[in-house]
Amino acid sequence: MYKKILVAIDLTENSGQVIQRAREIADKFKAEIRLLHVVEYVPIEPMGEALMPAMDIERDLVANAERNLEKIAVGNELALSERSVETGSIKGEIVRVADENSCDLIVLGSRERHGLAILINTTEDTVLHSAKCDVLAVRLS
Repeated sequence: MYKKILVAIDLTENSGQVIQRAREIADKFKAEIRLLHVVEYVPIEPMGEALMPAMDIERDLVANAERNLEKIAVGNELALSERSVETGSIKGEIVRVADENSCDLIVLGSRERHGLAILINTTEDTVLHSAKCDVLAVRLS
């Protein structure tokens, strides 16, 4: 049923939980896994000479994310899986990468929301309604 699974992770300690669920599905269907992390960087308008140029900051954020994604991939026995770090809107980039790679399933984490946070359109809600493929939101503990 599933041949290509996109696993969108935030590089936190919960990433392993999301990857584990995706691996269970991939093993069952003999599907390939692609890992994705999106750096949602909002450039700051420089206010003085002490601030690094925006491009340097973004480059550093991406390089750091790539190192962390590599560690997580190796630590979860996915060293040979394709992976990428993208910049931009988290919601938009997840859907774009899934489309461009013809993924049949997107797996991402979902945290419980309380109070006013319930009214905010979360990443998993937006991806669910925008993606052309199935979406699995893994409830994070």
